[in-house]
Amino acid sequence: MTDSQPKHLFSYRKFWAHRFGSAPQLPMTRADMDELGWDSCDIIIVTGDAYIDHPSFGMAVTGRLLEAQGFRVGIIAQPEWNDLSSFSALGKPNLFFGVTAGNMDSLVNNYTADRKIRNDDAYTPHAIAGKRPDRAVIVYSQKLREAFEDIIIVVGGIEASLRRIAHFDYWSDKIRHSILFDAQADMLLFGNAERALVELAHRLAANENIKQITDIRGTSFMLDKIPADWSIINSTQLDTPGEIEHIASPYEEMADCDKNTKNEVKVDFKLKKTILNRANTVIKIPSFEQVSSSKPLYAHTSRVFHLETNPGNARALVQAHGNLLVWLNPPPVPLQTDELDRVFELPYARQPHSSYGDARIPAWEMIRHSINIMRGCFGGCTFCSITEHEGRIIQSRSEQSIIREIETIRDTDPHFKGHISDVGGPTANMYRMQCKSTEIEQSCRRLSCVYPTICKNMNTDHGPLIKLYQHARQLNGIKRIHVASGLRYDLAVESPEYIKELVTHHVGGYLKIAPEHSEQGPLSKMMKPGMGSYDRFKKLFDRFSREAGKEQYLIPYFISAHPGTTDTDMMNLAIWLKKNNFRLDQVQAFIPTPLAIASAMYHSGKNPLKKVNHRSEKVRVINKPEQRTLHKAFLRYHDPDNWPLLRDALKNMGRADLIGNGKNHLVPAWQPSKSNADEKTGRQKKRQYSKNTAFNKNSRSPGQKRRQPLSKKN
Repeated sequence: MTDSQPKHLFSYRKFWAHRFGSAPQLPMTRADMDELGWDSCDIIIVTGDAYIDHPSFGMAVTGRLLEAQGFRVGIIAQPEWNDLSSFSALGKPNLFFGVTAGNMDSLVNNYTADRKIRNDDAYTPHAIAGKRPDRAVIVYSQKLREAFEDIIIVVGGIEASLRRIAHFDYWSDKIRHSILFDAQADMLLFGNAERALVELAHRLAANENIKQITDIRGTSFMLDKIPADWSIINSTQLDTPGEIEHIASPYEEMADCDKNTKNEVKVDFKLKKTILNRANTVIKIPSFEQVSSSKPLYAHTSRVFHLETNPGNARALVQAHGNLLVWLNPPPVPLQTDELDRVFELPYARQPHSSYGDARIPAWEMIRHSINIMRGCFGGCTFCSITEHEGRIIQSRSEQSIIREIETIRDTDPHFKGHISDVGGPTANMYRMQCKSTEIEQSCRRLSCVYPTICKNMNTDHGPLIKLYQHARQLNGIKRIHVASGLRYDLAVESPEYIKELVTHHVGGYLKIAPEHSEQGPLSKMMKPGMGSYDRFKKLFDRFSREAGKEQYLIPYFISAHPGTTDTDMMNLAIWLKKNNFRLDQVQAFIPTPLAIASAMYHSGKNPLKKVNHRSEKVRVINKPEQRTLHKAFLRYHDPDNWPLLRDALKNMGRADLIGNGKNHLVPAWQPSKSNADEKTGRQKKRQYSKNTAFNKNSRSPGQKRRQPLSKKN
């Protein structure tokens, strides 16, 4: 149903409304529309975030891109979901409503890893919590159906993207339908959806029926049956599971989801005698009903799904939901550099909508002086949602475009003091990295280009990034270019020259990196490198810091309660932390986000990184509150409040030798009084950033809680 040769993003003939020109800010009220001379909007975007007209925010990118195509675009930001008038503020759009939860999944935004309600929202004026509903995409779509008849609803953004098939939902602890099914939307756009969005808008403007638009990559929609001219492959042929847990195999008698099994083919993959047209072949994955009742089937589905995510070789997927089918076209083809440049250089106001006045919006404050230089991540960390959303192929802007954005900030923002807070993306140092061969890249089915080792076909040249840093910091009026994005230190150690440039000029005293764990068991389930890479990086970091005459320190991130982690693993990590005099202030507990491989491990207890069968490795899952509390306590071994719990645990583990008052003990045998503990905690909070023992054996270096990237998802 798709064309593998995409049309250039800016080659479409503009819609007639382009004569209105660019709006200073996209309208949020009828009064705003009147000022622009509009009688209606062609497209209205409903979002769970405050409207900030900046390329780090999805609604702004979507709105400005559609405006550049000639459409009139309005924004309904954080509508009051119990008030239908909030959804009709701009009237009925001529083409469609676009619905997104915002830059983050609404449940991740609203709840902590322990399912406790968060008391703030970084994407809301004054950081006020509660301005977006749980499952915002579903709620907004339902309210739009109540407010209007005969409308088209297109859902997108990270919440929709990560929930595009039946998925495990951590917050309800069950398998939920595709969000497309629950929202009753007409179409879902997944990933970075510029190509799909622009093509869809122009085709709807040309009066095509959305039910007939089935050939756009990066789209998902509902069908009654699979077209007769399509070949169907049962997913179990691609990844034969075998007998599971000595029960009747759930792979037998797969549901007749296509109502059309005569076009299902049996492919002899051992003999490699397949003459199927990949562009006209769909993979039938287990139905919602099947994955709901079988955890091994869920793990199998996760495995097949992730193996079909390379735009160069992915096939369409179909999954039954009762009598309907959820159809997923292959992922979108990544944008070329000139296309990405133009997306980032659209006429953004680069500030929140004027209706917010001087309200503080933390997400905006964090990124207003940062630069996004690339998209995507080929790391493939199993707990991370970046790969599922943005893909593994790196999309990079040109150096010239990045420099122009820095100059725009310098010349137009009255609050700019010469410091660019970040030059990066989902990772700090994957800029312009790509496979050495287009043919190899298009046929590759690896889940990670750096695990278990860096692929020999991956170009890890840091030269273009070094050149960019040097150019940017030499600009007039620029005092400092910081690098604050997540650094892949296993890639960085391949280029000591890059580490020297980074450490000498672009680290503001502290550099955050993410080893995530010290033990091989959990690291193998995360698809993260071992501590050997960390040690190599730290050695180079310390060396170049000394040569630059600077005292600079690494702040590591670690995850507690990740699938595959034992109590012994956490104990050993705590010992490593104490040995290296790290005292973490806050820690990150694993959150099973939809579609992530680690979430499939969490739900199924199986490892979808390998074939799922009766010999499959069982993955230890930390899902009981007391277990999660213990694992967090090990990361904060220095907190007196955790000592009673840790003492009991160490005794039960047969490691009472770690209890005592010596330097080699993990926790002391004594317990301070509450007043003494409170006083000690107060002193620790004052030392928010203290020093690592690489330079001072008596100093300590706390970590900080990792945040979801604010500028990486559209």
